[in-house]
Amino acid sequence: MPLTEPHNPSGRPDVSVILPTFQERENIVPLVRELRQEFHRVGARYEILVVDDRSPDGTATAARAAFADDDGVIVIERLANPGLALSIREGIEKSHGAVILVMDTDFNHQPRDAVLISQVARLVDLGIGSRFIFGGGMTNRLRYFLSYLYNIFMRISLGTRIDDNLSGLFAIQRTALFKLDFDKIFWGYGDYFFRLLLLSQRERMTHVQVPVFYGERTAGDSKTRFMSIFMRYTREVARLTYLRAVNRW
Repeated sequence: MPLTEPHNPSGRPDVSVILPTFQERENIVPLVRELRQEFHRVGARYEILVVDDRSPDGTATAARAAFADDDGVIVIERLANPGLALSIREGIEKSHGAVILVMDTDFNHQPRDAVLISQVARLVDLGIGSRFIFGGGMTNRLRYFLSYLYNIFMRISLGTRIDDNLSGLFAIQRTALFKLDFDKIFWGYGDYFFRLLLLSQRERMTHVQVPVFYGERTAGDSKTRFMSIFMRYTREVARLTYLRAVNRW
């Protein structure tokens, strides 16, 4: 069911950035520094929530030490129920910004693109980073081609109108997001994102896609295993296709 918004403090930030992390000690500090620079460049008031899933490499400790003098950087250490989607949900529930921006923490999503998308979302309900519209792309051509084909499959199966249903880089108006049923969206891994898109489409929210070019991880190891993620997403697409066909989702 939709959630009640948390208390609106005075001086609400223009944007809350949700950064779910697990073992990103080498990336988190340079990422937050670059985000702060980009927000200062466009004159936006920000809060950045680093939501860490008890990383054994000390990600949370590194972020807390580096930004101890910045009240706009908040480090949250989760103690139970680990998982990407649950981390994002906790960050959202503890945020205060008029726009909520969600992005990866491995420099796959570029800070300048993320800040642009947050600016777009101030004018519409939902801004989405897309690799598959003019100007977007990836350095890894094989991954790009496979992802492109899989997105075609998703669009046909689920009836979405979005080119990149697996981007995970998006910004959404706070008032729009809190109209959605968080229990239906925020569980699992990256599959939360296409559930969010489906529900936002059902609510007839205005979407704008922004071309983005995926970079490469700058440090550390990827937590994504292609085949296991492929199977997880395919099972979820099949489940949603069935439930939508029988009017149960």
